[in-house]
Amino acid sequence: MPKHVLVPVDGSEQSQQALDYAFTEFPSATVTLLHVINPARAGYGAQAGLPSFSEEWYDEAEAAAEELFSEARADAPEGVTVETAVEVGQPARTIVEFAEEHGSDAIVIGSHGRQGISRVLLGSVAEAVVRRAPCPVTVAR
Repeated sequence: MPKHVLVPVDGSEQSQQALDYAFTEFPSATVTLLHVINPARAGYGAQAGLPSFSEEWYDEAEAAAEELFSEARADAPEGVTVETAVEVGQPARTIVEFAEEHGSDAIVIGSHGRQGISRVLLGSVAEAVVRRAPCPVTVAR
């Protein structure tokens, strides 16, 4: 039975389903909620198309992550240990690196259910995590 379960959260219904699954299936594990702030979402500045990372944008993204964590903690069953982390980077890569660096025994991740051409063009964070993760991955739909 996993002792440390990593659950990436992004506020979507699918990440909530992943969180619910982790709480139900791993009641004795420490559940770490990871929110990845994707700098690509910051927009692009006028300087040769380089990302614009304003302190204000980052503060807003971090506040949004804290709100997600607060809601998730409220949903946690009594006795479940919940830890949180915020990282900046490309989501799939950051999730895998975090799992490696922090010794996660399992990852439970939500699937956004993209199919066809949108999945090919946009890629799938869950699919990339499944392929690269150092531990078992459960994908919640």
